[in-house]
Amino acid sequence: MGLSPNTTSHTEKLISGLGAVMGIGLVMLVSSWWLDSEAAILLTASMGATAVLLFAVPHGALSQPWAVLGGHGISALIGVSCQWLWPGEWFTAPLAVGLAVTAMHYLRCIHPPGGATALTAVIGGSSIHQLGYAYLLCPVLLNVASILLVALLFNGLFHWRRYPACLAQHQHPPLPTRAVSINADDLTSAMEQLDSYIDVTEEDLLELFELAQEHAGRRKN
Repeated sequence: MGLSPNTTSHTEKLISGLGAVMGIGLVMLVSSWWLDSEAAILLTASMGATAVLLFAVPHGALSQPWAVLGGHGISALIGVSCQWLWPGEWFTAPLAVGLAVTAMHYLRCIHPPGGATALTAVIGGSSIHQLGYAYLLCPVLLNVASILLVALLFNGLFHWRRYPACLAQHQHPPLPTRAVSINADDLTSAMEQLDSYIDVTEEDLLELFELAQEHAGRRKN
């Protein structure tokens, strides 16, 4: 089933939940100003997924500001364009999501909730369709700005999880002077000390470390 250990503390888990409450609270207020209740719910759903990343995985690559801004923005643009070009066609929704995923790859702003933003532009109903390209600015980018502001302020209250990731402060011990072997227990201990959810398995980390060691060995030879 892919169930992996979660080494974060209870405090960190509760902080993540509280941040999500605040972020989505502001997003719902913003959405309700611009859309009817049904459309607002659809749009807030994609921001709910963003909240998971910003407050539970604030240092992840998918959670950084460009990923959030670019992911939602380009996806909204593509979704509206597809709906304008092929309204009511069976392929419009899947095409919008597929093009959004491809664009996020090339623009280096992969953000999974962006797929929902593109999808909402197609299936969101008349209140969304009537907005046209205004959907990109209000409410999508306005909601993005709102939740990023909450992430910046809320995560900034805790020195170990300041947002963006480059602002977080971590104390690292000096590197060992001789080569040492690393196993799964070492990685688990390190992740517990970091006390932040890392979206990668221990097996992946070990494989990356082993591949890096192999590359270093070939480089020396």
